[in-house]
Amino acid sequence: MKHLLLILGLGIGFMSFTYQSDVPEIINALKSANAEAVSGYFDSYLDLTLPGKEEVKNIGKNQAGIALKQFFSDAGVHSFDLTSQREAGTTMYMAGKLNGKSRSYNVTLLLRNKEGRHQIISIRIN
Repeated sequence: MKHLLLILGLGIGFMSFTYQSDVPEIINALKSANAEAVSGYFDSYLDLTLPGKEEVKNIGKNQAGIALKQFFSDAGVHSFDLTSQREAGTTMYMAGKLNGKSRSYNVTLLLRNKEGRHQIISIRIN
């Protein structure tokens, strides 16, 4: 019985480390201005707001990835500075600055835990 409890406890412990492992990867993808890597964490459908454009609700993952890649290219995004990160239940909020060639942009991401990994459900850049 003790062995079963030990194995169960270790399994739960290891799963909790796996649960958080994708957040640093998302941050690193933003820091390296890799839109393709960021879009790998998009949910199937998400809300997207880019500077000078109306918010698009329920845009498909592929279309959002293309739009983000185009924005990164046009703005010359080269780095990201995380300023805030909060988690409540299965939802996480991250905010920071995307640094472009001529200016910085505020960015907020809303993520949710789905099937053991964080997925971006909203990204707003202004």
